[in-house]
Amino acid sequence: MIKNLENTTTSLISRELVTIREEGGAVALGRVLTLLVQTKFAGIEEAILAANEASRAHPCRIIVLADEDTQSSAEPRLDAEIRVGGDAGASEVVVLRAYGEAASDPESLVTGLLLPDAPVVAWWPGEAPIKPSTSAIGRIAQRRITDAASQKDPHAWLVSLANNYEPGDSDFAWTRLTLWRAQLAAILDQPPYDPITKVIVTGAVDSPSTDLLASWLGQKLGVEVELVRTDRGKAVSGIKGVKLERESGEMEIVRNSPDVATLFQPSQPTRDINLPRRSLRDCLIEDLRRLDSDDAFGALILAGFKK
Repeated sequence: MIKNLENTTTSLISRELVTIREEGGAVALGRVLTLLVQTKFAGIEEAILAANEASRAHPCRIIVLADEDTQSSAEPRLDAEIRVGGDAGASEVVVLRAYGEAASDPESLVTGLLLPDAPVVAWWPGEAPIKPSTSAIGRIAQRRITDAASQKDPHAWLVSLANNYEPGDSDFAWTRLTLWRAQLAAILDQPPYDPITKVIVTGAVDSPSTDLLASWLGQKLGVEVELVRTDRGKAVSGIKGVKLERESGEMEIVRNSPDVATLFQPSQPTRDINLPRRSLRDCLIEDLRRLDSDDAFGALILAGFKK
């Protein structure tokens, strides 16, 4: 069910949520957090779809702040859209579109709609503030999720994030590495155990995850890492391969299709492994699993990118 509220207030939205819950039987007892999403209005449906799907694993109230370039010059007004039931996954979705003076203080817009005594997570699917922790919604959130791949300069964003990092910050460029890190760890956990002498990481020129993977491997293995940039492919983008060199031979993972990679190991048959690109839903589900600081990401970003 979708209900539109034009020229409304936060108090009226909150009352309407209670009314919908009482009349329709929807309950909020299982909600474990409030997810604040700030994005351009043109991109809200993709963000809402990912948040709805993630809410099936982490039931929550989703509050979307939809920004438009024309909002700041318009007459003061707040429009809202409430989605529940089949239109909201296992959540309640509140879409807020503020205009004029009403758009000047996002924190006051959302404060009255937060679930009581529940953690708050802020997510910017698109362009993010330079310092997420001090932004209007970032300062009331325990976790702050950005996406380097959505920034104008993904590589410069990692440096900016490192220079402005606060515990609780995280980025989907790191979350997208989970399957790669697990696969590489599994390979290195097998004999022979002679040390790695060199690493070559290949990835698309616009892939921040490639930067993070190269930095992670360099820090963990204590070796030289060569970073090779390639054009963004139509079939495969992001990370395209990792080669690990050691005295007993080379090991290599090469991804030639979006979901499958090929593993080459000395004295073993070549085999295909499942290594799909992770969706917004997958990344969001993983990041919502932990509401404390991601210390591994913090250590990596500070050691590898802070200027």
